[in-house]
Amino acid sequence: MKQISDINPLELGREPLSEKAREKLRRERIQQEKENGYQLLAELCYLGEYDAAKQLANRNQKWGYEIVDGAVMEMID
Repeated sequence: MKQISDINPLELGREPLSEKAREKLRRERIQQEKENGYQLLAELCYLGEYDAAKQLANRNQKWGYEIVDGAVMEMID
């Protein structure tokens, strides 16, 4: 931790992220969204809400899942 006398009040704060670090954070965020989406779809299917799961999967195609016979399946391109 810095001493109070070492802190410059005119400094803008932390360094901006590098392009590589930004890309890594973006990939992690996308992967987390996909995992959360799968959990939501699986829970809806478990509850028997297949139509709601299909609608959610269709609205969020970026997750890469579809509902087939009441189960969450990964979309095949």
